[in-house]
Amino acid sequence: MGNPLFATKPLDKLLKEAADTGEHSLKRALGPINLVTLGIGAIIGAGIFVLTGEAAAQYAGPAIMLSYVLAGLGCAFAGLCYAEFASLIPIAGSAYTYGYATLGEIVAWIIGWDLILEYAFGAATVASGWSSTLVAFLQDYGISLPPEICDVPGAVWVEYQGRWGPLVSMNAPMDQLASLPHATAKFNLVAFLAIMAVTAILIIGIKESANFNTGIVFVKLFAVLTFIAVALPFVLKHPAIAHANWQTFLPANTGSFGSFGWSGVLRGASVVFFAYIGFDAVSTAAQEAKNPQKDMPIGILGSLTVCTVLYIVVSGLLTATVHYSRLNIGAPVSLAIRETGVKWGSYIVNAGALAGLSTVMLVMMLGQSRVFYSMANDGLLWKWAGDIHPKFRTPWKSTAVTGLGAALFGSLVPIGSLGQMVSIGTLLAFVIVCAAVWILRVKRPDLNRPFRTPMVPLVPILGILVSLALMLGLNGVTWLRLVVWLVIGMVIYFTYSVKHSRVRDGAGQ
Repeated sequence: MGNPLFATKPLDKLLKEAADTGEHSLKRALGPINLVTLGIGAIIGAGIFVLTGEAAAQYAGPAIMLSYVLAGLGCAFAGLCYAEFASLIPIAGSAYTYGYATLGEIVAWIIGWDLILEYAFGAATVASGWSSTLVAFLQDYGISLPPEICDVPGAVWVEYQGRWGPLVSMNAPMDQLASLPHATAKFNLVAFLAIMAVTAILIIGIKESANFNTGIVFVKLFAVLTFIAVALPFVLKHPAIAHANWQTFLPANTGSFGSFGWSGVLRGASVVFFAYIGFDAVSTAAQEAKNPQKDMPIGILGSLTVCTVLYIVVSGLLTATVHYSRLNIGAPVSLAIRETGVKWGSYIVNAGALAGLSTVMLVMMLGQSRVFYSMANDGLLWKWAGDIHPKFRTPWKSTAVTGLGAALFGSLVPIGSLGQMVSIGTLLAFVIVCAAVWILRVKRPDLNRPFRTPMVPLVPILGILVSLALMLGLNGVTWLRLVVWLVIGMVIYFTYSVKHSRVRDGAGQ
């Protein structure tokens, strides 16, 4: 059997499990258009509405457009590798299952533990952006929440022209701002309650209807297209403003890596990479695609292309409308549309962002508890994590614990740090999936692959290299947090998981 650390979940059993679903097998009903819209729905969310402004303000300036191109390229390589696995092993658990089937238990543990981090911080990042968007949305209707409960501890807010908002977003001389009412945030109660509400919904059980999801996709898309429809004429009518904001397209490096210049474009790509997370949702629908060999790459690459084009246009208009230095806030798109003076546009964009962010939060917390549950089922996490509620039939304990953790992160940690943690977690998963495709081609060339990643090993190698480059673009603190998280994981693995692993016991499903 070799080293038990690298014990794999038998692939033949997994394939049999996937095939032997009887009357509950999934209907092959999705064509390429369905898959592209599924991908767009999963991708458009927190990144475009929340992180674009922060990345432009701190790292890349208007060259954030180039960052989106770079991040999209990395996703394209990884997406092709995901497509091969999704058609080969159409089972829940995503990258964790792929790793367990090919690279062995310890790699599966690392990827599963890493995904828990990714989803928790992902939900926290979205909650933070949701909170800023809700504040802007309510203020459109004359309702002001106390600033003390609307941001992370220490954030300074001021009341300017009848609206409360973060000090950094204000377009007024400093001496004027100094005389305005100030408040310092203590705890982001809005973000905390948002995640706890989503956690409660997931514990009680949610029947997501396809129609509801499709409806939300159109609301999100409508919000993005509304922003483009309002901001584009504004930029064309006021070329002087756009020219002033874009005068320095690529701001000069300030002397440290990642602070503007070309290294800033790389770091910006690493941060806005968060905006692409979700395209793997297309790969999980492989079992429902009418013709996976042809439709999976269309779905994955099609949705990535559409979103990349939208992201480049939105980030360009955002930095042309508002100077990049003012965008380091939770709701930058909302700020930009207010600057245009088109009030109805602000209502639509804020409503669309709220709807979109709500579903992303839900999907992230759902994914979080699924990975926790899968790992507990394999004996790698404590038995209680796999406990199903007798009435609601949901993994309620793991949902409650991870929900509370994400809620605390979202209410205490600044959004920029959260986004970087999610990016590094996802990129690590991409590296492992790309490597797994290559290794499985060498170990099991005989397997029937309904969709084959082209140009192996070139595409997986490029996927690994671009993902590693984006990881290197993130700051040292983010790396330190990842290492600490993985060390905690290793302690749990060697003290608990190795003794309870079902695959080692020969009881693997």
